[in-house]
Amino acid sequence: MTSANNYFKNKLDERHASGIYRSLKPENDLIDFCSNDYLGFARSPVLKQNIEAEISYNPTSLNGSTGSRLLSGNLQYAEDLEQQIAAFHGFEDGLLFNSGYDANLGLLSSLAQRGDTIIMDDLIHASAIDGARLSHANRYSFKHNDADSLEAKLKLSKGNCYVVVESVYSMDGDSAPLQQLLEVTEKYGAHLIVDEAHAVGLYKRGLVNELGLQQQVLAAVVTFGKALGCHGAIVLGNNLLRQYLINFSRPFIYSTAPSFHHLASIKMAYNLLNNSGEEIVSLRKHIRLFKEQITFNPEYPLLASNSAIQCIILKNNNNARLMANTLQSAGLDVRPIFSPTVGAGTERIRICIHSFNSLNDLALLCNTVNKFINAR
Repeated sequence: MTSANNYFKNKLDERHASGIYRSLKPENDLIDFCSNDYLGFARSPVLKQNIEAEISYNPTSLNGSTGSRLLSGNLQYAEDLEQQIAAFHGFEDGLLFNSGYDANLGLLSSLAQRGDTIIMDDLIHASAIDGARLSHANRYSFKHNDADSLEAKLKLSKGNCYVVVESVYSMDGDSAPLQQLLEVTEKYGAHLIVDEAHAVGLYKRGLVNELGLQQQVLAAVVTFGKALGCHGAIVLGNNLLRQYLINFSRPFIYSTAPSFHHLASIKMAYNLLNNSGEEIVSLRKHIRLFKEQITFNPEYPLLASNSAIQCIILKNNNNARLMANTLQSAGLDVRPIFSPTVGAGTERIRICIHSFNSLNDLALLCNTVNKFINAR
């Protein structure tokens, strides 16, 4: 075995020994309380039919895009779609990326330069962290949702300063105090960037739009793989930001463009979201019912969240694994979240509520969780 393979094996053995080995699992027939398909769009027969119809209306469209958008891969359809999405969210313009990870990587790595500063919430997504690393800017983090901690870091900033937060956090499910953070950010002449990945759907057009803050934030990142049920992402801002990213964002410049099918899926998902109402009402109702039916236990608390993401802290990987196994044995697809994905001592199960979950599904979930917690 070569030295490289020895290294691979040793690192994987360490993962096995610590109980945090990752592996891929195929689809299952369990009741879905795991996916980010909050409004059920990914499984929507209406959306599927609309995508097929849109493709049939464009019979000359290619199977693939044939290249990057700066070479052969650009379509007027894509540019029109960017304008439509930007208008839907209340922004001047936008630029499509192949994934939410790509969008954060491409935005943050290109904006900040050496000598600039990026300040991120402690619980920011890994894609934002990786984008900031690639920028070579000075990097700081502030205590989660803490405006005073943010201000302390802003006092240390140099050059152009970018503050990066999520509107709804992917692992805690709570919302950022955007207005309060904006007040502090603007006080120091810094620029706020908001990742809206988990907000769109619960808030139809995102939390930034819900609060009317589009003109105050530098950029918002919206992903399509959660409530919109398809794939990809867009960076929203003004036209100047769009042109800058076209010229300097390496993940955009050097990636093959999305195919027509990909673009049509996004467009039809937005059409469905624009006309949705019952799904959002059902989602909010189910979130409320879940929170009402879960037994409060200070030893294993339910994190404060009004979003589709609900987490119960189990304090170690073993408890999280046991609870997830119990729920899966009851026919419920709920996954454990281990450290180091979350901090040591905050290991948990992450429950995603959906508009399509039935009342019986919710009752089974809550009864199984309560029985497990009360038995501890």
